[in-house]
Amino acid sequence: MSRRLALVPGVVLIATAAAMWGTDALFRRPLAQSTSAATIVFGEHVLLVLLTLPLLVPALRALARAGVYAILAAVGIGAGASAFATILFTQAFVHGDPITPVVLQKVQPLVAIAGARVLLGEQPRRRFAWFVVPALVGIWLIAFPEPFDVHARGLEPIGLALGAAVLWGLGTVFGRYLARRLDFGHVVALRFAFGLVASAIALPILGASAYAGAHDSVWIAYLALVTGLVALTLYYYGLRKTPAMLASIAELAYPVTAVIVGYVAFGAELVWSQWLGIVVTVTVVSLLPAPRRERLVEVPGEARLAPASA
Repeated sequence: MSRRLALVPGVVLIATAAAMWGTDALFRRPLAQSTSAATIVFGEHVLLVLLTLPLLVPALRALARAGVYAILAAVGIGAGASAFATILFTQAFVHGDPITPVVLQKVQPLVAIAGARVLLGEQPRRRFAWFVVPALVGIWLIAFPEPFDVHARGLEPIGLALGAAVLWGLGTVFGRYLARRLDFGHVVALRFAFGLVASAIALPILGASAYAGAHDSVWIAYLALVTGLVALTLYYYGLRKTPAMLASIAELAYPVTAVIVGYVAFGAELVWSQWLGIVVTVTVVSLLPAPRRERLVEVPGEARLAPASA
């Protein structure tokens, strides 16, 4: 399997994983009506840790050898991006209007790009702007039927949504840092392990139950297997050979898929500007593997990658 994956550009694997995340609304939305977000996240991580348990001890040993910064990065992607960010984003909807969290989630690619520049030393080339600007415009058009009349309201939902966006954006950066130092299977196992610890801590804080019941647990298991284990395996394998800046654009396949799922499965209505946003974003993501002569992002201290990966 790994040989076949090695032939696929990293951004394609990341976009595929992100598209898989976009389908989880089919099950997560109904679950949220009967089970708290903290319970869902905890249940997913219990199963994910059990599935990756044979990798955990070797992963912890490799992490210890990688140093303090690697340990901090692992905590960041596990506790931060995998557990707390999901809970924060869900709580933002509970405590505020449905617009504010979606508006502020749009800063996530900007956080990832800035974090990659500061923490990883990645340098965007001039042509990178031709990808990131249309991508952000496309996502904005998708999110809002009236793109020039959008308002964020309430200090609490603003803070919660911004916190989630920052954690997810930094999760891309930390994941890239780890993917260059550890085996991708070890990164996946570490994310789930630290995520389990964080989600367990969140349960008593939020007053949530650890068990969702037999019926809901079946769908939680599906989310853990498909949008968790399979998607994240593809994601971290792709992140090994993809700069974090490019990964942040490829991840925009997630909101595109999510809005299409909403249209097909939940009867959501889309205006012409949202369809235009879908076309623009899909075009940008599809073109990411195309550059051949000039890299879009320079990565310090790294041998020249295959052109399709950068």
